Amino acid sequence: MIPPIPDPDPGRRERKRQQTLDHLAATAFALFERQGFDAVTMEQIAAEADVAKGTLYNHFPVKEALLAHQFHGEIARGAQGLAASLAERESFVARLSGWLQVSADWCQSRRPYLPHYLRFRFMSLDARTRGRDPSRSGMERLFQALIEAAQGAGEVRADLPAEHLAALLQHLYLGALMRWVAVDDDASQERSQTRLENEFAAVVDLFVHGAGRAQERA
Repeated sequence: MIPPIPDPDPGRRERKRQQTLDHLAATAFALFERQGFDAVTMEQIAAEADVAKGTLYNHFPVKEALLAHQFHGEIARGAQGLAASLAERESFVARLSGWLQVSADWCQSRRPYLPHYLRFRFMSLDARTRGRDPSRSGMERLFQALIEAAQGAGEVRADLPAEHLAALLQHLYLGALMRWVAVDDDASQERSQTRLENEFAAVVDLFVHGAGRAQERA
């Protein structure tokens, strides 16, 4: 079984803060959808959300941070909704592939924003804040849950901690995503989707089987 992502019951003050963050991010994203990411200013977001500019900047120093918060909420909700169905799949490869298929669908729907989001993720990357860094999506935690379940079933090596393996898998995932985003052509949405699915299939194969030649792996 896939362990559920922890959902601690926060105190009243933290719940109110989270509601404020969600409101600001949702307001910003609605503006991005209407006007385009580059055209929207932080001043517009504050006015639309009916908060002072200082309040907005206290929570989100840049537009990319608002985008990241919105995306991370979407990823978390998707992970929670998918956990039960993934747990029913018969193998680690099937569970990981299932999640990456859903992820490919989501990435395709958010592709215009991904360059901004990925730039923010890497600019704010700091191993010292791992686990409490608001720029992190929670994807690594989901990977860790999948790996821990697979280790318990004897499907994945257990000589390395699940957290370590999840970090490596996360970097493979982000690398594939950046390769896909970097492709600048006039491919149809269907071809673009297929390309990303192929990128993610390579991630699964590389993570599970390594980079050796097929006959050597056999």
